[in-house]
Amino acid sequence: MNKSELIETLSEKKGISYKKSEEIINTIFDSLSEAMIAGDRIEIRGFGSFVINEYKSYTGRNPKTGESIDVKPKKLPFFKVGKELKERVAGK
Repeated sequence: MNKSELIETLSEKKGISYKKSEEIINTIFDSLSEAMIAGDRIEIRGFGSFVINEYKSYTGRNPKTGESIDVKPKKLPFFKVGKELKERVAGK
């Protein structure tokens, strides 16, 4: 499912216009993004949680040339699936 399909599903299930559904979905995604940028953890019970993993700098290797390169520290979003969703997907 992509974003436009999610908007369409919300519109159909709640009987609201596509435009209103789009505003709601965009507001939710914007809020989640802002929280993650601020370093907050996002937890949606029964679904999962979003956290920011921080990685330290290290010396890597360019696979094409074999040359050593310095990799800068970075922060990346990570999704951890919740127990309930994991069980539903597994069919338990």
